Amino acid sequence: MMSEEKREDRLSTADLVSATEKREEFHEESAEETESDGGSVKTEEPIPLFEEQKAASFHSRWRDIQTRFVDDPRRSVEEADELVAQVVRTIAETFAAERDSLEDQWNRGDEVSTEDLRIALQRYRSFFNRLLSLET
Repeated sequence: MMSEEKREDRLSTADLVSATEKREEFHEESAEETESDGGSVKTEEPIPLFEEQKAASFHSRWRDIQTRFVDDPRRSVEEADELVAQVVRTIAETFAAERDSLEDQWNRGDEVSTEDLRIALQRYRSFFNRLLSLET
């Protein structure tokens, strides 16, 4: 079994919600959805959200949590919550870093290629559709 961590060192989904609610500034940006092909939705493979090694690590931790459920169901659910929170945080950090990179280029006056923007939008769409269990 994992060594006990201090409660304040662990992240939960409730912590993520709390952190979001505590932000002093919340910016909502609206964007028009456009389809380059006249509105039809293309089916495509989901874009990976993690490097293969990171995804394998998350899967391994999930299997361990499930295996321990019979012996300690409550702890398994707590660990599942922590793992989900870590995955969500990692995804948010990845998207934030990519957006920061694009914004840095814009702020320097550099041109960002349409191809780079298309790839970024595809990643957002792929993630968004998976969250809502829609086809990509």
